[in-house]
Amino acid sequence: MKETSQTLPETKPSEAEKQQQRLVLIESALYVAGRPLDLKTLASVAKTRSKDLVKQLARTLQQEYASRNTCLQILELEDSRFVMQLKPKYSSRVQRLAMRPLLTTGPLKTLSYIAYRQPISQKHVIDVRGHHAYAHLKQMEERGLIKREHAGRTKVLRTTPFFADYFGLSHDLRGMKRQLKRIGFAEPISKRTGE
Repeated sequence: MKETSQTLPETKPSEAEKQQQRLVLIESALYVAGRPLDLKTLASVAKTRSKDLVKQLARTLQQEYASRNTCLQILELEDSRFVMQLKPKYSSRVQRLAMRPLLTTGPLKTLSYIAYRQPISQKHVIDVRGHHAYAHLKQMEERGLIKREHAGRTKVLRTTPFFADYFGLSHDLRGMKRQLKRIGFAEPISKRTGE
């Protein structure tokens, strides 16, 4: 008996299947990144050029997570970035299982001082935080949280986009400062606390 090979016509995915695939890709990207992602990044992952479509899909995903009984949530940040994170009511219970924090208390205080008062001279930071802050600045720069720029005979300190992403803050400086103030990250720091 002679076999006849029949090739089935290739079927293109329907528009609904494409959208579902894009939704899954956006969810995967948010899960893996562990930090806020902008629309351009999400669009490249979802293989589309339409930022409006990506925003719509991310919001759909956000609503799905809000309706589920899960520990995760998807938030839309001020500057059209999205992040997947643990709901606050669960984070305190499992925080001890997380990896070592990015910074210890002393450098974190120095970083908060810089973030809220940026751009700020390095000399001013050292005057307020003490000479131990030199080590803090080196540590923060190595982790990509701040950058130092020469301005004449001094250095000016600013936070980086990675800082904003890591802490889920706006890239817009005024928006970031409002957020920092709202969450208490900009509390006054006493001079030379030794931390």
